[in-house]
Amino acid sequence: MALDPDGSMIDDFKIEYHNNAIHVLNAPSPAATAALAIGKAVNDMAEEFFKL
Repeated sequence: MALDPDGSMIDDFKIEYHNNAIHVLNAPSPAATAALAIGKAVNDMAEEFFKL
């Protein structure tokens, strides 16, 4: 499991954009059940940040 800077556990997916890259963090099992939703979120971010 991923932790916030204060040490709190991140219970769900965390998707961040930094330095021309999109990072999917803390994709715990069963990530496959949320794969389409994660893909949609990454796609939306890519369209916004990369002007696609």
